[in-house]
Amino acid sequence: MIQGWFSKPVEVAVGVSGSIRHISNAEQAVELLTGQWRDAGSAPHGAALRACRRAIRGDVAADNAREAFVIAAREAHVLVE
Repeated sequence: MIQGWFSKPVEVAVGVSGSIRHISNAEQAVELLTGQWRDAGSAPHGAALRACRRAIRGDVAADNAREAFVIAAREAHVLVE
């Protein structure tokens, strides 16, 4: 069972073509953050990765992880607002 469902999906533009993905839970966010992330290694990226992994384990609220993911996506210029 997937843990860490977000209250609202986060829209991000990914890949060279900028395809829009709707990230609905912490597991999807971790998959994206550990893949080809523009600012991998930045402080917001690391914070989002940690928060999402903790949300998957149930250690933090999913929406706390969502907020960290949004901050990282905004910093990487992939957040669709």
